[in-house]
Amino acid sequence: MNVTIKDVAKRANVAPSTVSRVIADNPRISKETKERVWKAMEELGYYPNAIARSLASKVTNTLGLIMPRSTEEAFSNPFFPEVMRGISVVAHREKYDLLLSTSGNQEEEKEAVINMVKGKRVDGIILLSSRTTDELIPWLRDEKFPFVVIGKPLDAKGVYWVDNDNIGASKLATNYLIKHGHREIAFISGSLEYVVSLDRLDGYKLALEENGIPFKRELAEQDEFSEDGGYRAMMRILEREKPTAVVVTDDVMAFGVIRAAIDKGYRVPEDISIVGFNNIPLSAFANPPLTTIDISTFDLGIKSAELLIARLKQKDVDTDHIIVPVKLVERKSCVAR
Repeated sequence: MNVTIKDVAKRANVAPSTVSRVIADNPRISKETKERVWKAMEELGYYPNAIARSLASKVTNTLGLIMPRSTEEAFSNPFFPEVMRGISVVAHREKYDLLLSTSGNQEEEKEAVINMVKGKRVDGIILLSSRTTDELIPWLRDEKFPFVVIGKPLDAKGVYWVDNDNIGASKLATNYLIKHGHREIAFISGSLEYVVSLDRLDGYKLALEENGIPFKRELAEQDEFSEDGGYRAMMRILEREKPTAVVVTDDVMAFGVIRAAIDKGYRVPEDISIVGFNNIPLSAFANPPLTTIDISTFDLGIKSAELLIARLKQKDVDTDHIIVPVKLVERKSCVAR
């Protein structure tokens, strides 16, 4: 037999309306009464309906996560599961559920966000990427709906965000190769529609400029964030030039870059040195093990969730953005010239 609110009310010796107010955490109900009602619910095995509870309290205790790609594409790159792991740790600790939305294009993304916000399905949203032409950020800002972006927005006014110093990280990778005697250094990134790709391209260019090395457009390529994308980009570069080193802004892409170099008859690292980004677990087991920039992906997830929940709980937030440090992890994919 299902336990009802009336059963709980009878056990706690209160009115059914009082039970509803306790479930909604109404501040007018005394602590003593709340404890008595929750004890009655526990004794009877009564579990409040989550939907009814959210309607009463106007709080869902749910965070929305917006993926920039389809499910198949997103989970093929270890970055997204790792950043979600960080988010889920904080959500679990703070007793929030997660609602994940994936999409094939920006139109589907915006539709998903509108449904979440207008349907009152979530209390706040975490965007897992930042585009140069992003319709979601200005829409959420205009709606005054709580959200956090993983990735520095092009227009950061009024936006809370978490990211690395991607310009500095790319300079770190490029300078590492320059210090190893390389001057013909190629650069391969994901699409330039993402702010992270633009920032890392800027960091690469700055490192070259500061070391008196001219930027060569023929040594820079972009493609999708995948192994095949890295392979295609490297093949296009090798048709024009033969770099001695490559900065690749994603480890999965770097695996494709290594494969392309080998298919063209080059050895890694003897002929071409490679530095990747993200320090995914597989990078340590690549052949050769990949030197890479560790961007602390897990911490990006942790900090984004903490920042959003702090806003939802109306805690004092000292800053509108958080920069997560990076470090270079040296392995076997680079040699000195």
